[in-house]
Amino acid sequence: MPVTNRLKNQHLLWRAAFGPMAELAASLDKRNVSEMWKLLKDSSKEAPEKIVVAENLVEGLMNGMQATGQMNQSAEEKDKQRRMLGKQRRTEISNLNLLWLNQMVNSKAQLREKMAFFWHGHFACKVLNSFYSQELLHFIRTNALGNFGTLLKEVSKSPAMLQFLNNQQNKKGSPNENFAREVMELFTMGIGNYTEKDIKEGARAFTGWGFNAKGEFAFKAFQHDNGEKTFLGKTGNFNGDDILDILLQQPKTAEYITRKIYKYFVNEKVDEGRIKNLSTDFFKSNYDIGKLLDSIYGSNWFYEQKNIGTRIKSPIELIAGIRRFLPTDFENENGQLLFQKVLGQVLFYPPNVAGWPGGASWIDSSTLMVRLQMPQVFAAKENITIKPKNDDDVNMGKKEEVSETINNKQKVTKKNENASIDWALPLGVFEKIPRTELVKEIAAHLWQITDRIPDATLNTYLDQQSRETFTKSAVIQLMSTPEYQMC
Repeated sequence: MPVTNRLKNQHLLWRAAFGPMAELAASLDKRNVSEMWKLLKDSSKEAPEKIVVAENLVEGLMNGMQATGQMNQSAEEKDKQRRMLGKQRRTEISNLNLLWLNQMVNSKAQLREKMAFFWHGHFACKVLNSFYSQELLHFIRTNALGNFGTLLKEVSKSPAMLQFLNNQQNKKGSPNENFAREVMELFTMGIGNYTEKDIKEGARAFTGWGFNAKGEFAFKAFQHDNGEKTFLGKTGNFNGDDILDILLQQPKTAEYITRKIYKYFVNEKVDEGRIKNLSTDFFKSNYDIGKLLDSIYGSNWFYEQKNIGTRIKSPIELIAGIRRFLPTDFENENGQLLFQKVLGQVLFYPPNVAGWPGGASWIDSSTLMVRLQMPQVFAAKENITIKPKNDDDVNMGKKEEVSETINNKQKVTKKNENASIDWALPLGVFEKIPRTELVKEIAAHLWQITDRIPDATLNTYLDQQSRETFTKSAVIQLMSTPEYQMC
């Protein structure tokens, strides 16, 4: 089947954003894809406003510690205070999760939020300090479309990442190699482009990198190894910034980042010729992320049929995409946290330092059933009983405590009265379509897979009482299909 203008625009909106909003959907047949790409760029030019959930957390923690010493509290009282602080932090991280998810759904800066979501997985990090998570997210959102070198340095100096990768324990005479290893393996060049000696020498250069009690980066000179180091063929009295600069001087770093972006936003089946050209230009541009995205989304080859409908939506993309087309009001937003956990992607809780593997790993027999039922729950058509996986990577060794935050019980029924949809805009998209063509037209708006026309048997599941009920039920039923899982 031909790649229509609508399909190209939807392809761009699913890859460079979180899917079409209902009010935009009707114009996608006529809008030129280059205009849509320009709109996405222009809408993301302004720096993002920080999402704040823990403005005084660190100050409060310090005051609490001082008060504890002054009051000579008992061990029981100290333990109670610790548990209360832990609960507060987890609540704040949950709030940060939902506030950012709302930005993904509602923000005009869709391109910025989508790239920030990508970097959130690339620079995977999980810490229980909500202030650190908040600051790291702000660094990522601020630099998501800018210079990769700047982003790399901001993230590498963030207390969240330094704590997560144990560089606070990296000291002269007793180097901790974890941070240096992951910076090379996951953040820049990838496995096979450095040696164990490079890791050891890099770790020595990062000694002294840490953070203070205010949650700010701090270089502790007395802990730094000032000796000569040899790293990737260069020798000198290197510090952490020198190591990052040397890594950015490697064309392999540009190739690694380009390949990862290509596989995420274009196709997991890589065109090596395109990777070579894109990474060469990326390197020559001094790692200009915006120019790299221009080369991808501004090309003709990005919109070829072989690249459309090939990605399985991640859980966050699925939730955000449904909400963008169906404006949804939640009585209790925490239900979205439960869906994230059941489907295997909770913001700020990656499974490990490598982030979420994506692809086919998103789907198994249990997650597919929940994915297919989710639109029905949002539309208040049914209840769903789900059993979250007991995943200690997500729970961070705090199974019982985390359950308080994300409602992780043995069995949880997500009741339908928590969500309501404003149907005015979605219904308006299809108001001029003949009823005989409605199912086909709705499918064209919701599906990126064009080689299958909705089966006539679908009509047996649709509400035939009126045109409105027919349209509503068709939208929900078509979202509740395997085809809708692809973008």
